[in-house]
Amino acid sequence: MDKLPPLCSILVLVFIFTHKATVNGSSNTTGNDEIIGVIGAIVDNSSRIGKEESVAMKLALDDFYDKFNQSLILHIRDSQGEPIQAALEAMDLINTQEVQAILGPRTWEETSLVAEVGSQNQIPILSFADTTPQWAAERWPFLLQASPNQFKQMNAIAAIVQSWEWRRVTVIYADRDSSATRVLPHLSNALREVGVEISQLLALPPFASSSLSRELEKLKEGQGRVFVVHLSFGLAERLFEMAKRENMMGKDYVWITTDPITSLVHAMNASTISKMEGILGVKSYFPETGDRFLDFRHRFYDRFSLEHPEEDNHEPDIFAAQAYDAAWTMAIAMRESNQGGQLLLEKVVLSDFNGLSGKVEFIDNKLVPVNIFQIVNVVGRSYRELGFWSDGQGFSVNLNENATYNSSMKALGRVFWPGGPWNTPRGWTLPTSANPLRIGVPVQTSFKEYVNVEYDPLEDNTSYTGFAIDVFKETLEQLPFYLSYNFFPFNGRYNDLVEQIHLKNFDAVVGAVTLVSGRYQHAEFTHPYTESGLVMIVPVISKTSNKAWLFMKPFTMAMWLLVGAINVYNGFVIWLLERNNCPELKGSVINQMRMLIWLAFNTLFSINGERLHSNLSRMAMVVWLFVSLVIMQTYTANLTSMLTVQHLGPTVTDIETLKNSNAIIGHCSGSFLSKYLVDVLDFNHDNIRTFNSTKDYADALQNREIAAAFLEVPLANLFLAKYCKGFTMAGPTYKVGGLGFAFPRGSPLLPSITEALLKVSESGRLRELENNMIASAKCKDVETDKETPSLSPNSFLVLFIMSGGTSTLALLVYILRVDRSIFRHRIMWRIMKAAMRHWRSQNRIFSRRVSNVAENPSNSSNTLDPQNRV
Repeated sequence: MDKLPPLCSILVLVFIFTHKATVNGSSNTTGNDEIIGVIGAIVDNSSRIGKEESVAMKLALDDFYDKFNQSLILHIRDSQGEPIQAALEAMDLINTQEVQAILGPRTWEETSLVAEVGSQNQIPILSFADTTPQWAAERWPFLLQASPNQFKQMNAIAAIVQSWEWRRVTVIYADRDSSATRVLPHLSNALREVGVEISQLLALPPFASSSLSRELEKLKEGQGRVFVVHLSFGLAERLFEMAKRENMMGKDYVWITTDPITSLVHAMNASTISKMEGILGVKSYFPETGDRFLDFRHRFYDRFSLEHPEEDNHEPDIFAAQAYDAAWTMAIAMRESNQGGQLLLEKVVLSDFNGLSGKVEFIDNKLVPVNIFQIVNVVGRSYRELGFWSDGQGFSVNLNENATYNSSMKALGRVFWPGGPWNTPRGWTLPTSANPLRIGVPVQTSFKEYVNVEYDPLEDNTSYTGFAIDVFKETLEQLPFYLSYNFFPFNGRYNDLVEQIHLKNFDAVVGAVTLVSGRYQHAEFTHPYTESGLVMIVPVISKTSNKAWLFMKPFTMAMWLLVGAINVYNGFVIWLLERNNCPELKGSVINQMRMLIWLAFNTLFSINGERLHSNLSRMAMVVWLFVSLVIMQTYTANLTSMLTVQHLGPTVTDIETLKNSNAIIGHCSGSFLSKYLVDVLDFNHDNIRTFNSTKDYADALQNREIAAAFLEVPLANLFLAKYCKGFTMAGPTYKVGGLGFAFPRGSPLLPSITEALLKVSESGRLRELENNMIASAKCKDVETDKETPSLSPNSFLVLFIMSGGTSTLALLVYILRVDRSIFRHRIMWRIMKAAMRHWRSQNRIFSRRVSNVAENPSNSSNTLDPQNRV
């Protein structure tokens, strides 16, 4: 209740004149003792909490009198748990008893009405409600929260759930309980931070046991077995009694209770607590040691047993300690202020001491929050204190200085679970043959090799085959338990199929489902079982057609340079050896250089043995001609190979070319790619076509209906295996999620399925299934696009050494036998020095342009005298 209902306000005004409140108060005054103030209190005497609060507040004022010898009058009113009644009692206390402050009530519904009355009369209200909203202090400035909020308790519950690795919980709370609506968001956030999801919120009505039975039946039919219970003590008693009757307090079930229930476990009778055996509870911690508390405990036990003999247990709990501290706080403030109103409120806000319940200090009109909670486990007809949870530190067995903290509750020791199993409950139940897992399978698939759904009308049977189905079955075989399931066909888009999980029409989806962020709002996915990525498929064209410089391709550039250098060198040797016997080789320097170059390349293409006069020249020429023959034959063969073997390349190499040319592209129908191509790759939506089969893709690409097709990598590999001619991948690979199986968000099955899928992958079975699928569609005559390599000097190194070595040997012999006068010839000397420098520098290669020299007719008839041969 966030605001005071107008109807309630009207009823309050009506009851002012028609209702006469019954005063059940007490006074600790005797004789002529000094009375320093009057305090009112509103409790629910029909509840255990209200009874404890009444006794504790009386004991607090008794202790105040014993210490200061000053009395306070305490008037206690019974609200019977009704907000209207609480407001009426508050008005009676103010108008009739002239109280200066009011303690209580416990619920926010009562507190909101009492706060309205108190603020109008400037009476401080010290409420025990632990979920006061933020805006309350502004609307009701005289309202103080004397009970610490329980929001940190939600973190303790989340830590318990995380410790046992449960992934989904069901939260049960009371309908029309405004405190629950403020607690639940904190519980949801705390669970979400540790990766746990609330699978269901169940609001129970205050009464009507028949509806409670129906709700428990629904919970029993579901898979979730972890329940967080945030109810009042009375409603919780009825819940566990009904759960026991429905066999929901046995094996595989987990029950976790919050402070309103757990703090009163000690007060339950043996019959009630036996029905709660195995539950885990979280309750506010307060120190139950020290002389002050032990004295309070002893006096509380005696007085509570006298005033409420109907109760089985007379021990105090956190509610009694909070009521004692609230009464003591108000008494001290009255003693210091000597008046009520604003001054009294300010004195209360300045309170700072250690009470029975812990630290008493107000921040923003609220008691400082509790950071330590106790974890208990109901065993038999009693309970066991397992340990503690501290905010920011974790779980510990004790709270002394040497305490060891752990993030997991497992450090607290063994827990007695409902039904007494030795193993920790899974937190969920497996689907049975009576209630198998419903798995949706897509019917509209472009690649039947992945998923193929066929209906046989004669047998009235639907078959499910394909790579994805095989992988899923292999995954189930790796599970440590048997999982019952049934396949169901779905004729629609993949996005709609995944959404069926969120709509609870399917429990899972198996098929070629891509992991896309937008689908995570409806489901969660396993680890991808295929390679991730998006590629472009395009037709191919020849790469070697119309290349002007193809004739240079058979040899590398280094090979061409070496052939030219060895030609020039051999020509120089022949020129030098034949120069004295052939007049044409003499003359000016320029003429001799021309003849040298002509002689070098002329000997490459013709055998002029009869024109050579020197045996040294003939020896060098024979070896060079042999080397030239090998080189020319190799060149011819390599060039022929390049001209005859077809080399193919993509028609398009990048998406920018497609976009600039406004080309039409295609993709699978029903997939996420349409949105991806438009939003991410910036294609025009009007230029996108969808196809339903691989044959449609191939036909569209061959007919140039589309310029490119976009496929995910595993589907592209299958397409190219099936159509190995005429198509190829082009451009970069764009990252997408890959293919996986979909399950409900927070599904307890998901971790087990993912682990089993990884086992299939690591064992090599996944690769084997994929290879089998590819092999079934592989072409028998796949053309390999291996480019004929260019030949380098390494292939002819021995031949070049033979030719160069022979020419060099002939040159050296000639030099030793030639007349020494040749060295006095300046031109020859320069040429020889240049030749020697050339030979010493192996890395320096000269290239020369060959000039065609017209042959002089006299050359044909010119013959050298054999007697002049060297």
